[in-house]
Amino acid sequence: MSLISELVKYSNKTYEKGFVSATDGNLSLRLDNNRIAITRSGINKGDVTEHDIIIIDNQGNKLEGNGQASSELKIHLLAYNNRTDVKAVVHCHPVYATAFATSKADFTQPVFPEVILTIGPVPLCKYGTPSTEELPNSMKPHIQHSWAMLLENHGAVTFGEDIASAYNRMEKLEHTAKTIFISKLLGGKNILSEYEVEKLYSIAENTYGIKSLSKHNNLEGKSYSNMAQNSLTNSEISFSDIIDARLRARAGNQIFNKYNKPLNSKPINKS
Repeated sequence: MSLISELVKYSNKTYEKGFVSATDGNLSLRLDNNRIAITRSGINKGDVTEHDIIIIDNQGNKLEGNGQASSELKIHLLAYNNRTDVKAVVHCHPVYATAFATSKADFTQPVFPEVILTIGPVPLCKYGTPSTEELPNSMKPHIQHSWAMLLENHGAVTFGEDIASAYNRMEKLEHTAKTIFISKLLGGKNILSEYEVEKLYSIAENTYGIKSLSKHNNLEGKSYSNMAQNSLTNSEISFSDIIDARLRARAGNQIFNKYNKPLNSKPINKS
């Protein structure tokens, strides 16, 4: 499947999944060092075809296509021009994630193992008027260390090594937002401690070859990695079962996303 065909496929999926309505949202991917493919302005993402894809350069100048590139292209250019590892961008207005963004909430606390490893902390960007420089400017403080962001009173944006990974992060972000929303109705969410996060990193490294750059080597004079392994041996819960198959796509990475360094956290609590 060509890159353009993949962009069309995932544009349609954002509509099918309810992450956008009407003509909301925009998706893009990098074709090469000088060209970016992006959905055109004013098109329902469920109706996008290859004829609705615009080719632009790194400054946003139109090179090919019918119509105008998405008015939100500044979001995409910010990512591509600041992160060489970003090859695709997905911007949507998923209901639960957008509700959290409107409530000025973020997802920077470690709650779900698969989110810690595949997305990392999700910051909240201050409100910026859409289609203006205010919006990308609000993202700048986080662009170097985030794979997903909430946009206050607006929506969410995710980045990826390809369009599939960018889309999957958006899907996981919305699933996380919905689950946390329901957990709040049931009394609150449990926050994983730093020890539990480190134990998770240890499992990810041993199972998938994904390494954490965190330097916590000892705890009470014992190897942190060994403690994690011993804990797993004696535990009824297998964190390797919790980490789903999507992590296998990242197997072979020699360095785990350095921006996912664990936050200093207290023992499990409710909020």
